[in-house]
Amino acid sequence: MAHSIRETPRGLALNLVLNLRGGLHARPAARLAKAARRYSADIRCITETGEADAKSMLDLLSLAPPAQAQVLLLANGDDAREALLELGAVFADLQE
Repeated sequence: MAHSIRETPRGLALNLVLNLRGGLHARPAARLAKAARRYSADIRCITETGEADAKSMLDLLSLAPPAQAQVLLLANGDDAREALLELGAVFADLQE
């Protein structure tokens, strides 16, 4: 799956859709946070319900994005592009 990463004033951005029927819950949030923590870049997860630190499972859960939610990942730092590519792959692979 090709990811379209673009530059914004806040860093690199990647738009995604949450393809989990029940929305984001603990297991996928933990997987996303674990993947994000591998990178030094500051990574933010933004949904219509708010903004969270993508490296924190609890922050991600606090967003409570529903199924099919639009998600914007913003990354800023030396390895921002690599982080977004990996997180895009993790999002695409998330299952219930």
